[in-house]
Amino acid sequence: MSENDPRGQSRYQVRFDFGIAASPVSRGADVVVVVDPLRLTDSPALPDGFEGPVLEATMSNAVATAEWVLAQQHDKGDRFAVAVIGQGDEGGFAVEDLLVAGRVIDALADRGVDYASPEAAAAVAAAQGLSRAVSHILSASIAGQRLIADHGPQIIEDARARQERSDVIRLA
Repeated sequence: MSENDPRGQSRYQVRFDFGIAASPVSRGADVVVVVDPLRLTDSPALPDGFEGPVLEATMSNAVATAEWVLAQQHDKGDRFAVAVIGQGDEGGFAVEDLLVAGRVIDALADRGVDYASPEAAAAVAAAQGLSRAVSHILSASIAGQRLIADHGPQIIEDARARQERSDVIRLA
């Protein structure tokens, strides 16, 4: 992929995509924020080949994550590019990832880190419009329903509990 490939959203400070392992939005980013609220493992997948810091977003840590990014931008003395990447449902669209990502992107915008790609802006609009439904969507989404069918309803309760973490979660 060339630097000018629009799939990388490189002209924007805040980018959003699905598919952590192969997403082009991490190229040129200063930090990657991964989103995977319904994962079955202890920690989410990490982006391939990205050597900068990697954070994890939850339903409750958007403000802390955005403040961390703002502090890094201050220390850098220049724009700090943020790639927010949802794991997705088998690498594709996942509404629960979209909504959690939108919370983080919205918190960034509230702090002035707001030159966002259209994809990031759409995630914010979705998160704002469904702000009271995120917890319910964990169980109502396609991915949530499949997990309940395969593992029982406790899997969703475990995911909700993980989403209550409000601190910055640094994975790498």
